Amino acid sequence: MIEAMSQPWFGWAVLVVVGLPATLVALTEWHGHLERTQSRFARPVALVRNVVVPLGAILVLVTQATEVSADLTWVRLVATAFGFLVLVVVLASLNVALFTNARQGTWRERIPSIFVDIARLVIIVVGLGLIFSLIWGADVGGLFAALGVTGIIIGLALQNAFGSVISGLLLLFEQPFELGDWITVGGIRGRVVEVNWRSVHIVTGSGIQVVPNSQLAGASFTNLSRPSVSFDESVELTFARNDPPVRVRALLEATAARLPTLAPGEIPAAHVLSSGKYEISLAVRTVSEISATRTMFLTWLWYAARREGLHLDGAPAPVPDPGEVAAAVAQAARSLALAPEELDALASVARVEVYGAGELIQVRGDVPDGLRVILRGLCHARVGSERSSWQVIGVLERGDLVGQSVVLDEPAPVDVAAVGETELLYLPTSVVNSRIRSNQAMARRIGEAIERRRAQVAAHLATAGGRAGGSVTDARRARSPRDVPTA
Repeated sequence: MIEAMSQPWFGWAVLVVVGLPATLVALTEWHGHLERTQSRFARPVALVRNVVVPLGAILVLVTQATEVSADLTWVRLVATAFGFLVLVVVLASLNVALFTNARQGTWRERIPSIFVDIARLVIIVVGLGLIFSLIWGADVGGLFAALGVTGIIIGLALQNAFGSVISGLLLLFEQPFELGDWITVGGIRGRVVEVNWRSVHIVTGSGIQVVPNSQLAGASFTNLSRPSVSFDESVELTFARNDPPVRVRALLEATAARLPTLAPGEIPAAHVLSSGKYEISLAVRTVSEISATRTMFLTWLWYAARREGLHLDGAPAPVPDPGEVAAAVAQAARSLALAPEELDALASVARVEVYGAGELIQVRGDVPDGLRVILRGLCHARVGSERSSWQVIGVLERGDLVGQSVVLDEPAPVDVAAVGETELLYLPTSVVNSRIRSNQAMARRIGEAIERRRAQVAAHLATAGGRAGGSVTDARRARSPRDVPTA
């Protein structure tokens, strides 16, 4: 026993006999943990456990414990296989550690795949060179020198072509823009639809413009989709010369302020250019929303100008038709519980209003300026601070009331927007308050409408688990419908 322990192979044999099972057990536990956590390192660890460690143990036993010459061909083949497997494990581990688990937005996630492929190729060439040099004694220095000289010659011959490719790779790595972004370069403005190693394709108003990457890399350009400030779109308008400028400016600013595509925090301001000429600047969030914002503003303004009796583009304001108003009051009589003798009196003070699709009829947080009854069309009662967070909590149809909180002199708890072109009967606040004092049935009808709206808001708050947008009026702040003033 003492003689065996004194042999040079004894220590290596004990190391393999004890170390191999312990290493396999440890790797098995580690592999199980990685699989449970669904880690991508599980496959490299499994390769090390199943192949690399056993083959390494065999190589140690052959070359150290049995003292077989390492110059034998079959021993060199085993060593070559072991070296190749170690190279595969190193490549797989680096790929997982640096690129596969890269978090979005980091440099590892942005690096182009060709750089990864080139790095992988360099590691493979260097690894194979070391394997053949250390195990087989091959002189690989001349091979590397020849490859280097060949690469320099090819690079000099194709430097212009490679320059554009390298510029494209650097653009892909830096990612100053993405597909769908709007950019301006060299007097060209358009939307990026394709980015490759050689060029960037930009859709402009006159077709697709192909811009070489070398031009983008050597010049400055502007990414309009990543603005530090909002984009201003100026709109010039004409009203009749006898329209009061104060009323016209108020109408322009109020209409623009309700646009859902307006940049957050921006307050539209209208200016008088000359007699009957006005200008307003619409600040939008991205350049792609300019056209839609302009179209929406002009559409809403057409309806708003007719309701206010102003002359957009010099067109004559519509003359109210007494017969149309009387028919509208008769249609709304059932919704308001009006007595027949009240119809004529209300027809003299009411008016018919038309709203365009998407237009706000009631603004959450504002006290309504009167009571409205839907005559034609649909409306959405909604909550939410921005367009992306709108939540429709009710659909209002023909005969439903809008602005019923006016009788309590309280802010409206929801926005009400027209789904399509919508026609409503409008009654001023003073008229409504006067009528509910003498018509208890009308007061009850309005109180029921208030209660239904409160129930809708309460149901939404219960579903959302809190205040929607932080600005919906809670029912606890409102008075009960029975507090509606009555006779």
